[in-house]
Amino acid sequence: MRQRIVVGVSGSPGSLAALHRAAAEARERNAELYAVLAWQLPGGGLGGRATYGTAVLRECREAAVEDLRTLLDGAFAVRRPGVALSGLAVRGEPGAVLVEAAGSADGLLVVGTGSRGRWLPALRPSVARYCLAHAVCPVLAVPPNPLEAGLAAVQGRSWTLPPMSGERKR
Repeated sequence: MRQRIVVGVSGSPGSLAALHRAAAEARERNAELYAVLAWQLPGGGLGGRATYGTAVLRECREAAVEDLRTLLDGAFAVRRPGVALSGLAVRGEPGAVLVEAAGSADGLLVVGTGSRGRWLPALRPSVARYCLAHAVCPVLAVPPNPLEAGLAAVQGRSWTLPPMSGERKR
């Protein structure tokens, strides 16, 4: 049986970096690559068929599958992964979904650690930390690209430009 490499994807720059790193690891190890997108119902998704109805559940599942297809097509538009790639859209909390998908100790779980901002850690626990604490297999936590961190810092600032020369102040 070939080794499984599971990678969490969400569309964030950090998850895309993790996806490409996981593909490189899969090529190097001649392993199968599983890209997993965890999805939830609107509002956190604790409800089930009785709360939302089967039509809403089906629509949410189909939307998650389509998001995953679009994400993988975009991520590998320039260069295909070069390994067997499977996509899985699974309903649940991202950390728990990824740990469950990774399963046995002979695999590898790859997650992005992306920048989370100043307030986000208090609102949502880190998926990477959850995976590191609960997975039975090795976990590779891919740090954010330094350019991503610089861009996030620039986007958080407000800029005011001085008046152009020859322009009158009003």
